[in-house]
This record gives sequence, C-alpha cells and structure tokens, in this order.
Amino acid sequence: MSSRRSRSRRSSNSSRITEEQIVELVSKLQDLLPEARSRNSERVSASRVLQDTCNYIRDLQQEVDDLSERLADLLATTDMTSAQAAIIRSLLM
Repeated sequence: MSSRRSRSRRSSNSSRITEEQIVELVSKLQDLLPEARSRNSERVSASRVLQDTCNYIRDLQQEVDDLSERLADLLATTDMTSAQAAIIRSLLM
C-alpha cells in the first residue's frame, strides 16, 4: 500500500506545474495583452495579468459578436448577385 502511495505522489509531482513555469506562462500572457505592452517592464501581479486577460478575451468576444451582427445586416441588405456581394463572399472564403 505504501509503495502505491509513493508512486502516486511521484507521478502527481511530475505532472505538477512549477512556480517557474507559472511565472513564464503569466509573462507570455502579459506579452499578448495590448495594454501590457505599453507598461513594458512594469511588474504586475499574476492575478492582475489573469484578470486583464479575461477582460481582454471578453472584449474580443464582444467585438466578434458586433462584427458578426454587422456582417449579417450587410448581407441582408446586399443583392447577392452584385459585385459587392462577390467581394464579401471572397473575403469570407
């Protein structure tokens, strides 16, 4: 029984993420955030980076929704045989 537990601990330890890996991942996330690029070398907490990342993803999703709605409106008012419709179709493909 004891050997099974120690094996289990070893395998779970090897699959754990290290603090160094977390710091590296948070740094990579921070590099992806537009507002973080302007802060450059300013030290920001991991929780702040995660919060900013979530907010940024929400903003991007809202932008996708808005653009999808605008595209649907445009397609609804466009003669699908026109040159404009052909351009729109080519951009979507």
